[in-house]
Amino acid sequence: MILGVPREIKSDEYRLAMLPSGVEELVSAGHQVLVERGAGQGSGIPADEYAAAGATIVETHEEVFANADLIVKVKEPLPSEWPLLRPGQILFTFFHFAADEELTRNVLESKATAVAYETLRGRKGDLPLLTPMSEVAGRMSIQEGARFLERPQDGRGILLGGVPGVQPAHIAILGGGVVGKNAAQIAAGFQADVVILDINVDRLRYLEDIMPANVNTIFSDRHSVREQLQKADLVIGGVLIPGARAPRLVTADDLKLMKQGAVIIDVCIDQGGCTETSRPTTHAEPTFIVDGIVHYCVTNMPGAVGRTSTYALCNVTFPHVLKIANNGLRKASAADDGLAAAVNMYGGKVTNRAVAETFGLPFVNYSDC
Repeated sequence: MILGVPREIKSDEYRLAMLPSGVEELVSAGHQVLVERGAGQGSGIPADEYAAAGATIVETHEEVFANADLIVKVKEPLPSEWPLLRPGQILFTFFHFAADEELTRNVLESKATAVAYETLRGRKGDLPLLTPMSEVAGRMSIQEGARFLERPQDGRGILLGGVPGVQPAHIAILGGGVVGKNAAQIAAGFQADVVILDINVDRLRYLEDIMPANVNTIFSDRHSVREQLQKADLVIGGVLIPGARAPRLVTADDLKLMKQGAVIIDVCIDQGGCTETSRPTTHAEPTFIVDGIVHYCVTNMPGAVGRTSTYALCNVTFPHVLKIANNGLRKASAADDGLAAAVNMYGGKVTNRAVAETFGLPFVNYSDC
C-alpha cells in the first residue's frame, strides 16, 4: 500500500501524523511511504530523518494526495484539500464532522473513506486515539487560563493560586472525563480552588478519591452550572459525546451571571463548543470577548506543543495505521470492532449514526456498505 503523510496546513498546526520509526516499520513491511517535505518541521523532525527511515520525500501537497491509497493526517482536510480527495481513498485523521456541516458534505461528496481518530473505540469502550490529545488539551487549558486571567490579556487580574491572605482563583470544570481530569490535576498543583461537574456519579466518586483536597466534585445540572458560573474566575469546557455535537451547557444569558474578566476555555470547540457564544479561534488570535467574558476557543490546542503532541498521538495511532496497511481497511475492521467504529463515511454514505443525525443525513451501517 502507498501511504501519504502531508504537511498540516491548518493555522499554527505543528503536529504531524507519522514518526520516522513508523516509516521504517511500514517500509520493512513492504509499503511505500510518501512524506511531504517540511511536514515534520513543526515537531523538530527534519526530512532527512524520514528519508533515512525509507520514506520517499515529495515536494507538494498535491503529490501526496494524488498517489497515496491511505492518507494519514492530524487535522481535518481544509477546503483547499477537498478537491484532492478521491473515491476509495482512505483518510485517517481527526474529523469532528458534527461541528462542521460543510466539511461533512464535501468529504461525503468526494466518496473518500473517512476513518476518524475521535470515534475509534478501545477494548474497554474508551477512545484511545482521542485520549492523549485530550490529556494535552486539558493540561494546556490551565496554562492558557492562567495567562488570559492576567489583566493585560483583559482578564480579571487573578493569580490562580493566590498568595497568603488572598483567595486563590475559583475554577469550574464542566465534564469529568479525560480533559476535566487532566485540567483538575494541573489546577490543583497551582493551589487553585477547583470544582469538577459531571452527570456520572460513579465518575465523580472516582475523581473524589484520586484528587487532592482542593478539588471538589458536584453533580451537573442547570442549577449547579449556573451557581458555579457565578463563582468562577475560570471555566473549562470539557464535555464530550463521541461523534456528536457537544451539548450547550452555557447559554448567552448565563454570561451575565459571571464576573467581568472571567475566562472560558472551551476545549470542546472541535465538537461545536459547550458555550452558546463560542466560535472557533486560532493560536494567532485565540480569544474574543462577549459581555465582558474572555472566550478562548482554539480548535487545535495541542498543535501549539507539536513535539509533545506528535509523539503522544503517533504512539497510539501507528498500530492502527500498520493494521490497515497490512490487511486493508475491510479486513482490518472486520477483525476489530473498535476500528470499524472509526469509519464515519464509506463510498459516499454516512456510517456514523451521530453524524448522520446531526445533519439529517441517511445513515448506513458500515457492515452493510
